[in-house]
Amino acid sequence: MKKFLLLVVLLTGILQNSYAEVATPAASPYQVIEVTGNKLFAKIADNQSALKKFPELMREIVEEELMPSIDYKYAAFKILGKHLRKSSKEQRAKFVTAMRSYLVRTYAGALTQYHNQKVLFEPEVKLKPKAKSASVDVKIVDAGKPDIKITFQMRKDKKSQQWKAYDMIVEGISLVSSKQAEFNRKISELGLDQVTLELASIAK
Repeated sequence: MKKFLLLVVLLTGILQNSYAEVATPAASPYQVIEVTGNKLFAKIADNQSALKKFPELMREIVEEELMPSIDYKYAAFKILGKHLRKSSKEQRAKFVTAMRSYLVRTYAGALTQYHNQKVLFEPEVKLKPKAKSASVDVKIVDAGKPDIKITFQMRKDKKSQQWKAYDMIVEGISLVSSKQAEFNRKISELGLDQVTLELASIAK
């Protein structure tokens, strides 16, 4: 699971807030991933010295550059699964907040292990004019190790019209599906409020 999370985080870093760089909110999911991925990994590489002295800087990078392009609310709702309809508006809001903090902490921790791995982006495929979802493939190339294929699941935000990532599949394993199984079991045993409290404490 640790290996899976590391791979997920390394590639999730591709999806930072990039629409100013790509030019318009209508940029395709392929453009968003390629442009922002190159920029984010370059930024991490340029700040290696500072990150060694101040590890907390990685959280700032994640907050500023990554989270604006992650549809963490949609992901959190999918993770809640069957418990979503049974929860109150207040419970959902607290769970989303806790999940967001958890993701920031997880991404920041794993991204410290990025060491200039090569990232190959899938050539752009023309989507239907009214497409609301898309799958984008990326390949990680690390010298002396097998290539790793990642598939990003993205959706178009109805209000902003921007593409954001809500899930990714690494070596056939979906992050959302794996977390859904984990949290659904805990919620059934302990209740949503208790699970949210535990998630929030881990995210500190």
